[in-house]
Amino acid sequence: MTRVLHTADTHLGYRQYHSPERQADFLDAFRRVIEDAVNDGVEAVVHAGDLFHDRRPGLSDLLGTRDVLETLSEADIPFLAVVGNHEAKRSAQWLDLFEAMGLATRLGEEPNVVGDTAFYGLDFVPRSRREDLEYGFAPHDATHAALVSHGRFEPLVPDYGNVEWDLEAVLESASVGFDAVLLGDEHAPTTQKVAGTWASYPGSTERASAGERDERGYNLVEFDGDVRFSRRGVETRPFVFVDLDLAEGEGIDRVHDRLREHDLEEAVVHVSLEGDGEAVQPARIESFATDDGALVARVKDRRELEDAGVDLDVSFGDPDAAVEERIGELGLSDAAREIDGTIRASSVADSNVADEIERRIGALIEDPDAFDPAPESDDTNKDETDEESDDATDGQPTVAEPDSDDPVSPGEESAVELPENPEITEDSGTVENGETVEGAETTDSTNETAETTPNSDADGEGQASMEDYL
Repeated sequence: MTRVLHTADTHLGYRQYHSPERQADFLDAFRRVIEDAVNDGVEAVVHAGDLFHDRRPGLSDLLGTRDVLETLSEADIPFLAVVGNHEAKRSAQWLDLFEAMGLATRLGEEPNVVGDTAFYGLDFVPRSRREDLEYGFAPHDATHAALVSHGRFEPLVPDYGNVEWDLEAVLESASVGFDAVLLGDEHAPTTQKVAGTWASYPGSTERASAGERDERGYNLVEFDGDVRFSRRGVETRPFVFVDLDLAEGEGIDRVHDRLREHDLEEAVVHVSLEGDGEAVQPARIESFATDDGALVARVKDRRELEDAGVDLDVSFGDPDAAVEERIGELGLSDAAREIDGTIRASSVADSNVADEIERRIGALIEDPDAFDPAPESDDTNKDETDEESDDATDGQPTVAEPDSDDPVSPGEESAVELPENPEITEDSGTVENGETVEGAETTDSTNETAETTPNSDADGEGQASMEDYL
């Protein structure tokens, strides 16, 4: 038997809401996952892409990642991973750096055998290049085989608009038969059998958008004749969601009353307003929440947007974020983004901007890749960015997960076994004909049906040496 921990979409380095505390939260969530892996004694950790939020992570994020992976290495547990759309570069990948340090293995066409299971990797590939893929994988002698990849694969994900990757076509074209496909990119956890093969997204390990309301977590996967999945939650910073339909005559006092019902201490607060009630100033609500201890507060007044006939979402508490979001949509090169940041940075005096730009361009010339346009990605389906104000760089719509009255608790396993045409459920028991039955232990690969709980160029051939980065 081979037992591995399947995780993805850790988005290390994401400075959500421009908050250093939120940036640290993403690393803390990743550290908790790795500590769970060590405590559980799994045989490997499989990461299905987007380890980093950006293809140019900061030094502190790289050092923090190294420290976490060293914990895994000291426990003699391999870290097997592929490259996601957020972190992909046109040349060597950051994953190659950690492989050179002996802390990670970048999966590819050759099998990497752990226990009795061979693991293969397929990095994120833009839609425009997928027709050229041949899915040729080297043969193996292991009992089981699993493919690890990053992308939006149908039929597991909603229809985002012609950006999905056809998983059944991939399985039919592959030169190797797979018992399971372990995926990343979709932040909502889901497991489904496709063309006789189990496929699963573990979801993200931290909330990268306000649409990700359910508990964050990861999967434990067992290969033992059959393939079984169980899910565990990860403790993260609390998010408080207040959705209000203000009746006529109701206004700011009603919002304050609802906020008082929650513990806002160190929480991220999202308030959404609808209805025929009085006009309110979002800034007053945000100030009320932060004065009550919230780390961040964001307000979306849908009534004003509908009245104005526009589809915008700008937080009054952070107007610069709207500029950041628009810039993120333009597909600028790294050099252009850095120059833009220098011009708008409050830390650079106006009289020094010209000299600073000249200095930075001189440094960027040493890196021709910096002038390449942003790598192609499936921009219409990215899940990390929501209302940044909420979030930062990509400007893609998100998919809100259904609310859950019984989310997966941190450290608690939930496993589900489903019959044909089950109803979607958030409970941790087995679903039989639409009813939940407590005490289920695993999702057995003999079941033929689904369990649902709730982009850049990544060629990167060749391994980088330490000298390339240090």
